[in-house]
Amino acid sequence: MADPNPKKNGEPTEEASLKAPLKDPKKKKDEKKDEDLSDEDLALKQQLELYVERVQDTLPGVQKLALESMRQEIRTSTSSMTSVPKPLKFLRPHYGTLKTFFVTMEDSELKKYLADILSVLALTMSAEGERESLKYRLLGSEGDIGSWGHEYVRNLAGEISQEYAVRQQTEDAKIEDLMELVQQIVAFHMKHNAEPEAVDLLMEVEDLDLLIEHVDAANYKRTCMYLASLTSYLPGPDDLLVLDIAYAIYLKFDDYPLALRIAIGLDNLQYVKSMFTSCNDIQRKKQFCYILARHGVHFVLEEEMVSDDDERESCQEILNNMKLSEGYLNLARDIEVMEPKSPEDIYKAHLIDGRASAGASVDSARQNLAATFVNAFVNAGFGQDKLMTVPSDASSGGTTGGWLYKNKEHGKASAAASLGMILLWDVDNGLSQLDKYFHSNDNHVIAGALLGVGIVNCSIKHDCDPAMALLSDYINKEDSTVRIGAIMGLGLAYAGTQNEQIHKQLSPILGDPNAPLDVIAFTAISLGLVFVGSCNADVAQSIILALMDRNEAELGEPLTRLLPLGLGLLYLGKQENVEATAEVSKTFNEKIKKYCDMTLLSCAYAGTGNVLKVQHLLGECSQHLEKGETHQGPAVLGIAMVAMAEELGLDMTIRSLEHMLQYGEQNIRRAVPLALGLLCISNPKVNVMDTLSRLSHDTDSEVAMAATISLGLIGAGTNNARIAGMLRNLSSYYYKEASLLFCVRIAQGLVHMGKGLLTLAPHHSERFLSSPTALAGLIVLLHTCLDMKSLILGKYHYVLYFLALAMKPRMLMTVDENQKPLSVPVRVGQAVDVVGQAGRPKTITGFQTHSTPVLLAAGDRAELATDKYIPLSPILEGFVVLRENPDFQEDN
Repeated sequence: MADPNPKKNGEPTEEASLKAPLKDPKKKKDEKKDEDLSDEDLALKQQLELYVERVQDTLPGVQKLALESMRQEIRTSTSSMTSVPKPLKFLRPHYGTLKTFFVTMEDSELKKYLADILSVLALTMSAEGERESLKYRLLGSEGDIGSWGHEYVRNLAGEISQEYAVRQQTEDAKIEDLMELVQQIVAFHMKHNAEPEAVDLLMEVEDLDLLIEHVDAANYKRTCMYLASLTSYLPGPDDLLVLDIAYAIYLKFDDYPLALRIAIGLDNLQYVKSMFTSCNDIQRKKQFCYILARHGVHFVLEEEMVSDDDERESCQEILNNMKLSEGYLNLARDIEVMEPKSPEDIYKAHLIDGRASAGASVDSARQNLAATFVNAFVNAGFGQDKLMTVPSDASSGGTTGGWLYKNKEHGKASAAASLGMILLWDVDNGLSQLDKYFHSNDNHVIAGALLGVGIVNCSIKHDCDPAMALLSDYINKEDSTVRIGAIMGLGLAYAGTQNEQIHKQLSPILGDPNAPLDVIAFTAISLGLVFVGSCNADVAQSIILALMDRNEAELGEPLTRLLPLGLGLLYLGKQENVEATAEVSKTFNEKIKKYCDMTLLSCAYAGTGNVLKVQHLLGECSQHLEKGETHQGPAVLGIAMVAMAEELGLDMTIRSLEHMLQYGEQNIRRAVPLALGLLCISNPKVNVMDTLSRLSHDTDSEVAMAATISLGLIGAGTNNARIAGMLRNLSSYYYKEASLLFCVRIAQGLVHMGKGLLTLAPHHSERFLSSPTALAGLIVLLHTCLDMKSLILGKYHYVLYFLALAMKPRMLMTVDENQKPLSVPVRVGQAVDVVGQAGRPKTITGFQTHSTPVLLAAGDRAELATDKYIPLSPILEGFVVLRENPDFQEDN
């Protein structure tokens, strides 16, 4: 066989080749290439060319020897993969020759041998899309796939997924041969720490179940981390299937706390129950209860889950969040912020130039109302403040509630309810302090007290159900303010519990032709909160009928828009389950049809990160409409609701919203600040902060108000000094405009919420889970902010208390096995995403070491700085039970 580039004996020296430029350039290039080779490379090249000739020999013995030698050369060189290995490089010209010879060979062991070698050569040689490497692999011998090196296995995996896709399109194509290869490749990847590649291949060939048998104790955590982080980028229903596999793997290795996260993410209570029954460790069960309580899962332990009666009672107490208040106050004492703060401490008026104090004549009732809210937010959960809980002295004429009467009419309702906020989570104490307002002869005060009862019970489930006992008598009173107080109170106290009794009590109101519109609107919201994410058809039916009963005039009212929102909350995060209801909504009156459609869609896909739905909502926002269309507001909020689940989508959404500010109509611009507020809730990102600061000076007062409230939301509970400074400047800028100043005050209260110990972010468990009740509270507030003037600045300012649903301490509290606080050193730093990274990378960066209890900011992660204890939850957030490490030895 002729060599394609024959060697010349006595090659020209360097100079000769320089002097003779007339030679054929192609020849010159070849010669040059040969010259560049070192002696050993040259020898290798000639050696390989000899093998190629020998392979085509007629004697099988010679062929076999040549093939084995060639195979040996290739194998030894493919071990490292920085550049194309030399043997592959030198055999490139002969690829075609060997291919043609292969076809002429008779079937034999040798033919398979050659097929193996061709399969490896195809790695660098085959044309794009030919899948020759795979073709020859299937014709070759069934040897160990890994011996040809990683790069070969990876290339093969890529070709298998293409081949699989092609075979799926043809009828009755067999895939058994591919699946055998897949088995080998997956086993190889799992052995060599390439779990993500194994998962990707199995996703391509739609057979993730194979994974379960290949994981082992060393790599199951990395595999499941990758599976869990995949879900935010997969279309439904694939995302749920992937989580199911992760759950199965965790259970296989008895890693219950991580399996519980997945079970909650799947919203599968059967899984949660089975974990309680299969885990025998009572301390672990208590840790489960803390995690479930943080998520807001309504759950009653049965006998088979925790057999011992006393233990079951103490577990149920944790599940009912009865420990929350105590833990929060422990944190406050540890950080030394128990001292109550007054609104003046927050406004810091002395830091502003003189003119703001001159504007003190602005509508004092409005100012007092703002102070009521600021006071409630700042002292939330501390049980003491300087306005509502102070003992009455003789100067105020001996009447309790001096501050209460500095508020006008409906302002008194918010003032009375603010006592509930100050005593948040402390049910027994809260009810005894609110009791005095029930004897008032002012309906507004009674309404506020009813709402206060709801707030105190927010996210706590008390054994004797005080909220139901107190509030249900007031639902059908004459006065609509009292009714709203009781209805909203029930919604807050029983959010997420799916309590049938409430359905029985509230549904008749929706169908009552004489009930005022505001009562009906709040009833729909409360039902939405109680049955959040339950897809309950009966509740949906009653809200739909209430919507159909509204007349033309009522459909234009801002309050009517709360009805579709109540309906949407029933399907929160439940994706395609909303479709039947969405079809019904297309039959509604023109005025509300689009609005209802947007609201349902955005609620159903909230927190799923579904790209197609984001695109759909963006499409709705890009249309220029005539005046009076309102549905773009919820569409903009919807974009934020869908995309808030994961970081990447979040950053892209922030950029899209910037574009909307430039090109959108006015009603879109009013919603954009609110959407930004939701995306970065309690997470003050500098770029968003600057955008909102710019919008807070906008010429359109509605945009400015929304931006101001959103500044409060992104800084909620962070004490962020930069936002606090911006708000102080705004308060002097708007000192003559009562309504804008009111918004600035509310925002100031939010930033210093809980004196910096609280967060409004619904995400927890390292952003993997999102609490539905918390998200629902935020969504309700933001929807009411779409029409500030008529709701929050009107007489419905108490909708601000819906935030109580999202308020949670942003703490890490470590407790011992008797649930008593235990102080241990922890490292707190910025969380690093280590999914799919090789080795054991550090999970946090820039850490500081503190003793628990500690505060965790957005994006922080904590890890124990001692080996003396073992945490029973791998994710250190909220309450974590520590167990003494039996293997720990003190260093002298």
